[in-house]
Amino acid sequence: MKRVKEACICQTLHFMLKEDVPHSYAVRAVEEEVKRYKAHLDSTRTRYKIISEETQADGSVIIKIIKEYSTCPVGSYLD
Repeated sequence: MKRVKEACICQTLHFMLKEDVPHSYAVRAVEEEVKRYKAHLDSTRTRYKIISEETQADGSVIIKIIKEYSTCPVGSYLD
């Protein structure tokens, strides 16, 4: 029998601008979406570590994150 001793998921998320709205509105919408994403992680008590967060020239945001996977123990992944 096998058991998961430690698990995390590594993701690169690209919060992209909507194309059918004015640029300034799209940038604000992306900033709000990033805030909501982080707030959701906090409210669900998901353990995570943001490796990098970069705002691109067009205003979109790329986040590299390691986060808890399905409430499995995270071991030293988030140290």
